[in-house]
Amino acid sequence: MSDEDLAKDLGLVSALAIGIGTMIGAGIFVLPGIAAQEAGPVVVISFIIGGMIAMINAFSVSELGTAMPKAGGAYYYINRALGPLFGSISGMGDWIGLAFASAFYCIGFGGYLADMLDGVVVSVPGIGELALLPTIALGPFALTEIQIGAIIAGTVFVGVNYIGAKETGGIQTAIVTILLGLLTIFAIVGFFSFDWATVAAEDGYAPEGVGEILPGAALVFVSYLGYAKIATIGEELKNPGRNLPIAIIGSVAIVMAIYAILVTILLGLIPHEDFFLDTVEDAPMSYAAEIVFDYQLPIFGFELPLLGVGVTSITLAALLATASSANASILASARINFAMGRDKIVTDSLNEIHPKFATPYRSIAVTGAMIIVFIIGLGETVEILSSAASVLHLVVYALINASLIVFRETNPPEYDPDFEVPFYPYLPIAGFILSLALIYFMDNTPTLIAGAFVVFAVIWYFAYARSETELSGILGTYILDRSEEMPDVAVSAASAVKPEGNDEYTVVVPVSNPRTESTLLSLASVLAKANDGRVQAVHIVEVPDQTPLQEGSEHIQRIDAESQKLMSQVQESTETMDVPVDIRTVVSHRSVEEVFDVARRENADTVVMGWGPGRSWSAGRVEGAFDELAHDLPCDFLVFNDRGLETERVLVPTAGGPDSDLSAELARHLRDQVGSEITLLHVVDTDADGEAGRAFLEEWADEHDLEDASIRIDTSGDVEDAIAAAAEEHTLLVIGATERGLLSRLFRGTLAYDVVNEVDSSVIMAERPTSRSLWERLFGR
Repeated sequence: MSDEDLAKDLGLVSALAIGIGTMIGAGIFVLPGIAAQEAGPVVVISFIIGGMIAMINAFSVSELGTAMPKAGGAYYYINRALGPLFGSISGMGDWIGLAFASAFYCIGFGGYLADMLDGVVVSVPGIGELALLPTIALGPFALTEIQIGAIIAGTVFVGVNYIGAKETGGIQTAIVTILLGLLTIFAIVGFFSFDWATVAAEDGYAPEGVGEILPGAALVFVSYLGYAKIATIGEELKNPGRNLPIAIIGSVAIVMAIYAILVTILLGLIPHEDFFLDTVEDAPMSYAAEIVFDYQLPIFGFELPLLGVGVTSITLAALLATASSANASILASARINFAMGRDKIVTDSLNEIHPKFATPYRSIAVTGAMIIVFIIGLGETVEILSSAASVLHLVVYALINASLIVFRETNPPEYDPDFEVPFYPYLPIAGFILSLALIYFMDNTPTLIAGAFVVFAVIWYFAYARSETELSGILGTYILDRSEEMPDVAVSAASAVKPEGNDEYTVVVPVSNPRTESTLLSLASVLAKANDGRVQAVHIVEVPDQTPLQEGSEHIQRIDAESQKLMSQVQESTETMDVPVDIRTVVSHRSVEEVFDVARRENADTVVMGWGPGRSWSAGRVEGAFDELAHDLPCDFLVFNDRGLETERVLVPTAGGPDSDLSAELARHLRDQVGSEITLLHVVDTDADGEAGRAFLEEWADEHDLEDASIRIDTSGDVEDAIAAAAEEHTLLVIGATERGLLSRLFRGTLAYDVVNEVDSSVIMAERPTSRSLWERLFGR
């Protein structure tokens, strides 16, 4: 499966609504009752401290999100920067953490549902009256009415995601508008019932001691988990460079202010000792609403009671908020599993698409099962659910900050954020330290439970993922590439966790039109055969930006089915020399970018791609190519200008260098696999240089195992004319890249590009990754 590419149809307001709507459910409707028990009135400071730590992390998430809005999500950033070991920890931590959070939200939903249905009974013939939400006891095993409500809610939410209900910015904006409206009314009316004497009472502002402030912050941190979700929809945002950081940081600031105001009002309405009552702990906002709305409103001489309307409105708002948070968490977990399956951290079969509902039903079902287990096993101890979710996400946020530092210090060419964290490196370092430090103040039980899942993720990596995944992190690659300069302990650690993956030689063939590009598959098969490898043929279907590319949609399924049919026909009709050929389809808005993405994703050794009319990446779209070709080449590239693949007589001009080395390798493979006759050409300036030129070329041929090749020395000094003249006697020209860069060569008419146009034979341009600077690679010297 490929990543979702979505039309850019979400504005700043919608992005803010997604962040606020995901966060606001638990923080105000569930946690105040529990947190006030732990810390007393100073719990307001706990909410602010938790919000400030979330704010620091939000800056790092914003930078990473603007640098990579397409991929989105903490898992991708960490896996790309720190490697698949930490990717396993973050991916599973995020996934399990969301399951804990979803169970927590469902318990919150169940608490308000039980409060609303308290005393409601139904008559069952032969049994009598039963509570609509009963308590079930079977010997020592018991489920409270809140757990029953939570199980019902969890089952419904999982079912909604299973059948594929869509979440949109418009719906989320409407939900958040209703919630904020109701909470604003509650705050205004509650202000007139607020009493400072209730806040302070006889035990002061910290009846449990000021030492409970930080444990309180640790407990309520789960209230701030939603902002990172905005980064996962970065590709859908209009102007993400501006709107994404405003939405992420702004949503945290808005929610922190809402929490501080409303929790303060709650503490001025409800005495501290009342927070220990079950009714207050389970549904604090409903209890406060009974105080706030307990009066009659005089209208035209009539006294209209507000109590029923007010309490019902707040209860419905609580149900809506907790439902929104739970549903969003379940949906987000499916995205994480998709990404892990694609990178082979977990088996991709977990992401199988339902034939009817077009959803990753297995992933959703597994997540749903965990949520129900957590509700049943831990539902009576809500603090454990919320704290376990917080611990796992704090670990992920610490790794996010570490990833940002890795991206900044290694400076990979593809890392180009529109927004940068201020006060670097102090802010991400602070985020890393504070995230881990807050875990220290968690209770031991949830910390141990969350820690067990982290240990499981590490074991899973070494037992399964390390031998499957092929993607190395930037940090590990950076260390191993500079092993002589790095401390031995760093090199040993990077080597110990380096993914083993599939070491099979892989040739990736990006295909624009399957009907006309079977020669690419034949050429790739020669390389794969020579290296005992495989061919990965990828049909890249480019569609307009206005076309949404949601996974599993009917539109994408139709494209995929047609593409697979065409690719299978090409495979059957092409001589592939018994080499394994895998075929897949990628639908994208940017085909040039996708060529490089596929090469990295497949851990390709060589990319064989066509050039010329009829291919979307060679249609003169220089700006799109500029963005992607600015990246370092991920592997060897062979660019084929196809006038028919005839390999009988192959001409290889050379003046030395890494790209000529690649040309020699290709020539050698053609000789060994299909019997090509090889001619080597070297051009010198004068007749006097002829002998030196011949000596150079003979030595070069010997070094590259081409001793049986014909030697041809041209003394004209005109390299371009010499190649063109020699090419007339050959059926295929293999030419290495010049020292000028890719953009210069392909778009500005340099040597290789002129030869491609002038000769009658097919031409293969070969380029090998080098250490040339980004400026040289783009524009030449």
